[in-house]
Amino acid sequence: MTENEKKEKGCCPEGYVRQGGNCVLPEVTFTTLIMSLNTSALFHLGDLQDPETGQTGRDLVLAKHTIDTLQLLKDRTKGNLTDKEEELLGHVLADLKLRYVKANS
Repeated sequence: MTENEKKEKGCCPEGYVRQGGNCVLPEVTFTTLIMSLNTSALFHLGDLQDPETGQTGRDLVLAKHTIDTLQLLKDRTKGNLTDKEEELLGHVLADLKLRYVKANS
């Protein structure tokens, strides 16, 4: 779908959500931070396409840096997260680490 078609249908640009008839960025929460870093890592692992070009690329150094950042967050927030946040972070890290090992072999 082209940008003009999206506008005609009332779709929001990439990364935005519709709220009260307007396109806005989603609320900043711990969960959105984790999901944003997850998306970044998946992109650098070559598992997501560039939204502009439709192409994938792989940068394992940046992927590892993002995974390390998530691990740091997990370590530093231990005991301060809700059960749902802790579970999400654990699942995201486990998935990304597995994908990294596969991509690196």
